[in-house]
Amino acid sequence: MYPLRRNRRLRTNESIRSLVRETIITPHDFLVPLFVVEGKGVKEEIASMPNYFRYSLDILETEVKTLWSLGLKSVLLFAKVPDNLKDNKGTEALNPNGLMQRAIKTVKHVCPDMLVMTDVALDPYSVYGHDGIFENGNIINDDTAEVLAEMSLSHVIAGADFVAPSDMMDGRILTIREALEDNGFIDTGIMSYSAKYASAFYGPFRDALDSAPVDVKDIPKDKKTYQMDFANRFEAIRETEMDIEEGADIVMVKPGLCYLDIVREIKNDVDVPVAVYQVSGEYAMLKAAAEKGWLDHDAVMLEQITAMKRAGADIIASYFAKDVVKLLG
Repeated sequence: MYPLRRNRRLRTNESIRSLVRETIITPHDFLVPLFVVEGKGVKEEIASMPNYFRYSLDILETEVKTLWSLGLKSVLLFAKVPDNLKDNKGTEALNPNGLMQRAIKTVKHVCPDMLVMTDVALDPYSVYGHDGIFENGNIINDDTAEVLAEMSLSHVIAGADFVAPSDMMDGRILTIREALEDNGFIDTGIMSYSAKYASAFYGPFRDALDSAPVDVKDIPKDKKTYQMDFANRFEAIRETEMDIEEGADIVMVKPGLCYLDIVREIKNDVDVPVAVYQVSGEYAMLKAAAEKGWLDHDAVMLEQITAMKRAGADIIASYFAKDVVKLLG
């Protein structure tokens, strides 16, 4: 006897497949990372991230308008600061006329409704390339958290809608939230990098910002004392729950593809939006493989993005955002 139910009936053609498709990608799913630099007329390709660029603020205006026209309504800003402005305490991060602060104002001027999130961490400003203040062989947690709170406040004063602490210091969400509340910014959001792993996939990003830990005697060569061990699963739940208790509005898992089990675990556990970051190494690998002709770029790109949303991500930070939206039409 033939089966009464044949699952293949729902796969017969693209019309029925699209009708019953469970996971749909739209422009509203994306948070677009943008790298900014000093200068004018600068659109500088990042060598390890083909077809991705650093922008001076005048060119940033054009890029933001393009994103908005494509239906991409949220950006995440990163600033590449000159070496001469770096020190151990991230002093330049607090400059009210710093590159990040001016970038926020630029985006809001050209596109007031664009949602602006900002990276909050010291590594782009650190002479040592670390996310915190270095002292006596260690990254100092509490002093770093205080600077991050001041940094967050300066971003919000400049016009940021959300701050996005990516440092993984203990207690920094509460410190930031209290600083925002004490200064009357009760509606400002925090997207916490709650489960950020000490991953080998960040290399091209560190090239983009020149923010890799320096190879100097007595300075830690990696970030494993504050970023998470990639072997751990339940730790991610604890970290995320603590950040929510401290005032995070959105939580993030970083990186993406190798951590979709963590995305699902967190999505099942919490009642706030969950973001995932498809990081620079994931982007670079696909670009390199596609250039060699080993993979179909667009097909793999869509499969990866769909997997992230299917795993439970409400928000996807991705360097592929423009490519995906253009492909979907």
